[in-house]
Amino acid sequence: MSRRWIVAALAVLGTAALPAGAAEADSAATFAPVACPASVGAQVDCHEARDANGAWVLVAMPKTWNRRLIVHAHGGPRLGAPEAGDSAEDLDRFAVMVRRGYAWIGSTYRRGGYGVRMAAADVDVSRRVFWSRWGRPERTLLHGQSWGGNVAAKAAELYALDIDGRPNYDGVLTTNGLLTGGTRGYGFRADLRAVYQYYCRNHPAAGETQYPLWQGLPAGARMTRDDLRERVDACTGVEQPAAKRTPAQAANLRDILAVTGVAEKQLVAHLAWGTFHFQDLVQKRLGGRNPFDNTTTHYRGSRDDAALNAGVERFTADPAAVAMLAYDADLSGLIVLPTVTVHARHDPTVSYEAEAAYKATVDAAGRGDLLLQALTDERDHSRLQDATYASALQVLEQWLDSGKRPATSAFADTCGRVSQARDACRFIAP
Repeated sequence: MSRRWIVAALAVLGTAALPAGAAEADSAATFAPVACPASVGAQVDCHEARDANGAWVLVAMPKTWNRRLIVHAHGGPRLGAPEAGDSAEDLDRFAVMVRRGYAWIGSTYRRGGYGVRMAAADVDVSRRVFWSRWGRPERTLLHGQSWGGNVAAKAAELYALDIDGRPNYDGVLTTNGLLTGGTRGYGFRADLRAVYQYYCRNHPAAGETQYPLWQGLPAGARMTRDDLRERVDACTGVEQPAAKRTPAQAANLRDILAVTGVAEKQLVAHLAWGTFHFQDLVQKRLGGRNPFDNTTTHYRGSRDDAALNAGVERFTADPAAVAMLAYDADLSGLIVLPTVTVHARHDPTVSYEAEAAYKATVDAAGRGDLLLQALTDERDHSRLQDATYASALQVLEQWLDSGKRPATSAFADTCGRVSQARDACRFIAP
């Protein structure tokens, strides 16, 4: 693999250089007032601007500000071009933070599609934009959820300190974060594509252009999520009540779910990720090269594992693609800030086992004293209980105030104080 190809490929990923426009980004954003989501409350002003790199940034500023800022990294990634107003949904989801007095800023990122380093750079630009407009807060906290947890963790590794070694952030919080990094985070969806195709044979269908499943879709292929949903339903009846499924559909669905471990309600969503996001990742970010490998995977749990393993499509990862994805999205564990992670035990999208993987990475880097992890018994991925977010923030603040890493029990203890609804406190023993 030539050095020229590596440089060109990294440029495609958006990782070959420092963030474009970094010098101008602090002063280039001109904010205009916009309507806030009702969920943040009446005593909040919202402002929106476009930064020098083209990302839209949304700020929520409480009229009674606690002089703390939350810099948010959103999940996804979203595949469409960023537009004004895109961050309003994120602000609504985490409105409890603003209601508790925090200022909040979220970036759309400069473009849609995969790119953890790109997104991390844009997150840090949003911090600088806020500091330039409203001044440096007393405390700046970095938060990411879902894929945004990967982004926030990467941003904490890249931008925690300025060039003189002074902290840009005071602490980090991830919630339901994809903390396995890129090379370990998506293989189960490549497995899902292979297992699904073995049973269903309609993605791609006979008579259509055939392509290796790790591509997601060929470059330029047109398919909508509704098109995909129709194919999945035709094979598995997943959109139908169980009583209305044919015996063949029920059998296909049972085997696909049993082998892959995907929940029935999430089947289309995971296949969509393994279709449209894989297309973006492979075709636009990795130069058409394959980062996935199932050559040694033994699939289990079907009616006939021998037939499945003999007939399923196999694919071998390209080392260059794996290296590029690792550089972009894997984590080193070399954290320098107090870091709190919270995960729902029954998260249907990102397994809570990502937390153990991240802990192993951080421990291997010798930084385990800076990591505190919590688990809840919640079942949602995209939005946790308000009490979960509020308690996690409070525990992180206690850590920063005291300089002493709290005990794991601090989450449940704190939740009992911050939430009037006792059933909203869902923290459990890890």
